[in-house]
This record gives sequence, structure tokens and C-alpha cells, in this order.
Amino acid sequence: MSTRHKVALVVGANGVIGGGLVEHLLELGDWQVVGLSRRGGRCADRLRHVRVDLLDTEETRSTLAGLTDVTHIFYAAYQDRPSWSALVPPNLAMLTNVVDAIEPVARGLEHVSLMQGYKVYGAHLGPFKTPARETDAGHMPPEFNVDQQQFLQRRAEGRNWSWSAIRPSVVSGVAVGNPMNLAMAIAVYATLSRELGLPLRFPGSPGAYDSLLEMTDSGLLAKATVWAATDPGCTGQAFNIGNGDLFRWSELWPKIAGYFDLEAAPPLPMSLAEVMADKEPLWDAIVSREGLAPNSYAAVSSWSFADAVFSWDYDMFGDGSKARRHGFHEYVQTDQMLFDVFTRLRTRRVIP
Repeated sequence: MSTRHKVALVVGANGVIGGGLVEHLLELGDWQVVGLSRRGGRCADRLRHVRVDLLDTEETRSTLAGLTDVTHIFYAAYQDRPSWSALVPPNLAMLTNVVDAIEPVARGLEHVSLMQGYKVYGAHLGPFKTPARETDAGHMPPEFNVDQQQFLQRRAEGRNWSWSAIRPSVVSGVAVGNPMNLAMAIAVYATLSRELGLPLRFPGSPGAYDSLLEMTDSGLLAKATVWAATDPGCTGQAFNIGNGDLFRWSELWPKIAGYFDLEAAPPLPMSLAEVMADKEPLWDAIVSREGLAPNSYAAVSSWSFADAVFSWDYDMFGDGSKARRHGFHEYVQTDQMLFDVFTRLRTRRVIP
């Protein structure tokens, strides 16, 4: 085990991505971890949580002033807004505030890792070139992922620290209270369908059922992120990170239904955000009857995000060969990944 001093600052530590990073770094055994979030969390051996509002410049600076031993920043925070242009100011400001606060006090800072996504390629705007590659031409702004990377590129010039950018597809993992958690949305949707005696119907756009997609396991993503942040050959590079396989909902959806002991009926396009809006009493009744963890309906709901993913009636995948060429060869089978997440949700008594 390495004895080199390594202290990770995980920004957005309570999310699906940040939580996976914290877990992986602790498993490696030679990292001290500081988790930043608005909610805070439980401290443990080699882990402490810090609660902070990253949109408050002065609070961020004063709260992080004592983090003088940080060597690596893993940035995975996100603030949602109702439009693409409105996303830019808060998400750029949070990253800027973190770097502005840490860089002057952490003299041993070595690397800043930026979590991005396929929005860099315009995937959120409509059909885009697939497989997407890191060398693809940019698209018309606004796009906060691009602004964040440009900020890091400019800031790192002449400094002693480097940067890397990681671009996953839809990330799957176990995290409650996260608005971008597809696996959680599917699990709760299936639980409510079973409670109502209904089959499991794919709720997305007709064309989405047969589009070619990929996902990214949060554990695999964590391994890739730490690899890129610590391998000198990855300095100043961006990497697509997917599970390594592709799927269509038309093949995967019946398997998901089978996991929950449900029949898979033909797809029926619907807005989950609308049809699930009145299901809180039903969820609360299930939690009470089954003795589940007391998570609120809001905490387990990711309906708007699920609607967005299920609306993709075009192919959504990137070329992951650049990471392999640089030495990262991890692979996860997507259907098994989802089943593992569902099982962990059951073990933690999030779903029955």
C-alpha cells in the first residue's frame, strides 16, 4: 500500500457519483477523504464531511480555509436549473469558488478532476453523432460542462496542479435524495406498479424503446476517475467512461420486469412526473406496511430525470476506446449492474 500523502476533496459527496467516489477511495486504503455537500454526512475512519453552500463565495472560502492538506479535488457537484442557459452561472460559480478557496491554502494540490457528461457532445439537444468521441467538434453554447473545462484549462496554466475530465453516460448507483438517479426511479416505479397490480410498462417515447444506449456504473466510474486523476499519462485529458456494453430498452425492460416478478406489457408513453404526482400516499403506505427506511417520497423520486432519459428516441453512446488506449480496462455488464443496484436498495430497505 502506498504511503504517499493523498487527501481527496470530493465535491458533491452525497450524490450517486460522489458517493461512489467516497466509497472507492476509502476502499483503496491509502486516501484521507473530505466530502463536501449541502447536507453533510456521517464521519468515519479516514472520512469527514463538511457542510457548505458552494454558491456562497465567502462561506466557501471560510469553510474550506482549513483544508490545507488536500492533494486532489474530485468535482461532482451539480445545481439544476430550468433552462440550459440558466445552468451555466451556478455550476461555473461553484467550481470556481472551490478552486478559489482551495488553491491558495493547499500548497500540495496536485490535480482537479471534473465530472462532465455527454452534454459536451450535444446529447441533450437531440440526435448527435455516435459513437461520440473526445475529439468531436463542439456545439453552440450555452453548455456549463464546456465552460467548466475551459475554466480549469486556463486556471491550470503555469500551476503545479493538473486537470482531467470524465464523461460518463447515465450513471447508476445507490443514493437517496438525488434528482438524477435512473435506477432509483425504475425501482420505485416497479414497486408502485406491483402495489397496484399492474404490469411494468416502458413509459418513454416510442422510438426510445429501440434506441441503442449505454450506462455507467458508479463503481466503475469511481475507479476510472481516480485512475485518470493519478496517472500522469492522463494529465489534461478528457475520457468517455461507459460500462463497455450497449443495450436497447426493448431487450432490457422485460428482464427488469422479471427481477420485480412483474409481467412486461407493451410500452405506453406517459410522463412519470405527471402520473406519479399523486402517488405519495401509496408510497407512504408501502413504507409503513413493509417497515422500510423512512425515506420521503420526494427523496426517492427522480421522475423528471427518468422522463428525460426515456425520451431519447435516438442512439446515446460514446466511444470508450481512448480510456482503454491509456490503460483503463474495467467492464460492467449493464443488466447485472441494475440488478445489483436493486438488490442493494432492498438490502438497505429502501424498496421492499
